[in-house]
Amino acid sequence: MSMGGCIILIAVGAILSFATDWHMKGVNLTLVGWIFMIVGLIGLFVFRSVGRRRGVVMPPAQTTVIEDERNRRI
Repeated sequence: MSMGGCIILIAVGAILSFATDWHMKGVNLTLVGWIFMIVGLIGLFVFRSVGRRRGVVMPPAQTTVIEDERNRRI
């Protein structure tokens, strides 16, 4: 999930929790909104931690080349 997807989840969750007055039988929209917001926050934290790991670049291993003068043809 990208950072934009996490922000959308948080926004939709906030709308469901705080800005709606719908009542559906068998579904608590306030709870669903809170769940969306929590999942969005967890996604943001995971996205940040993975992004930090990708930022670390290891230098390539350098190999030593030794030329053998005996096998060199002129």
